Amino acid sequence: MALFPFCKTPTGALRMSRIHLLLYFLLLSLLVYFLHGRKAGANMRSPHPYFRSMESAIGREKPAMVDAASPRAPQQTPWGAPLVWGDSRTSVRRRTEFAEGEVRIGLLTLVVGKYSQFVRRFVSSAEDYFLPSQKVTYYILTEKPGTFEPPMKLGPGRQLKVVPVAEFPGWDRLVYRRMTLLADTIKDQIGKNIEYIFCADVDQEFVAPVGEEILGDLVATLHPELYGKPRKALPYESDRGSSAYVEDEEGDYYYTSELYGGLVPQVYRLARSCSMLIQKDHANGVMARGREESYLNRYLVAHPPSCVLSPEYSWWDSGRAVDVPVKRLVSLGRQCEAFDAEKREKHRC
Repeated sequence: MALFPFCKTPTGALRMSRIHLLLYFLLLSLLVYFLHGRKAGANMRSPHPYFRSMESAIGREKPAMVDAASPRAPQQTPWGAPLVWGDSRTSVRRRTEFAEGEVRIGLLTLVVGKYSQFVRRFVSSAEDYFLPSQKVTYYILTEKPGTFEPPMKLGPGRQLKVVPVAEFPGWDRLVYRRMTLLADTIKDQIGKNIEYIFCADVDQEFVAPVGEEILGDLVATLHPELYGKPRKALPYESDRGSSAYVEDEEGDYYYTSELYGGLVPQVYRLARSCSMLIQKDHANGVMARGREESYLNRYLVAHPPSCVLSPEYSWWDSGRAVDVPVKRLVSLGRQCEAFDAEKREKHRC
């Protein structure tokens, strides 16, 4: 018992209460725990170099959870509207939300003159990729209704309506009338039949899914050759005598006329306003350098879109076009303009 004096019975020379015994036991336990913890901590802070290299390699190989869009690509505009990249988390979520219900959508295009050669490819590609799970009506404004004989085969819930228009003597006349035709068609032909309307040039082809992520009150698409350029490089109308004129301190983006849309009332107001500006300039012998695209941009500067589509939704093979994660809608017409003679022949431009 000499080795354990605190274990003596109360009758011995040294007496210890039970409370003292408990305190000494706790003190000894804390001392052991502290010494063991320091040793373990040292081992954790200083692993063997082999394990450090293994951890480093594993860390490098672990995939990061990022959006599909490049880090340089913002996810929203300066005024807070979404900037849409098709494979972003936001786009995937929106497609899931809309999948629970049906939306009536129109896709409108103007087919005149030589552009009749593009119409079947345009509609066929839209059948594959343009909002395939929704009800879509194709509105084809054309001077040649016979272009659609025999009728094209469409999927369930899809239909095509041909809207005859007067024959145009030349391209210059069409420039002055396109927005007027659009406004009149929305007012007289479409009415309350659909909720959203999208206007697209017919010399395009859908090559990847375009889904419900594009739906918004007023939707515009970024020009692929001008996205990311400084404000001074954007070709807004600079002639103060034109109704399309944009002040130097105005504007954030330059939009293409290849694809735009939104709720029917919103697109009607856009088309009507642009038509009035074009007709006003025409009466004064003026035409903006970008034609109707200049008037479209003038309107969108004054009425910022609630949804901006990335250049994925309007792209063509050009040395100036920005790189995009996915090409979804390709402009064959503008692509041909960018090709040399050899490529034009190869692509049957």
